[in-house]
Amino acid sequence: MLLRPKLLLLDEPTSALDMSVQAEILNLLNHLKREHGMTYLLVSHDGDVIAHMSERAALMENGHIVQHYDRAALQAGEHMRD
Repeated sequence: MLLRPKLLLLDEPTSALDMSVQAEILNLLNHLKREHGMTYLLVSHDGDVIAHMSERAALMENGHIVQHYDRAALQAGEHMRD
């Protein structure tokens, strides 16, 4: 973080963590995004984390993007129905 990257790659940043630690990690990431203007590329199987952290999302299947979601669709839970 010392180099202040513009893009942060996150691969399952909250997997296998209890809820309180997950919340701390997500709050820290949101703080960094607000304060430093960071962009995240987040990989996760957790739909709640995706909806909380993302402005846009893509669903991948067999290495191909098969669906895109905007913020409204994520908050409406559309990504959880596919």
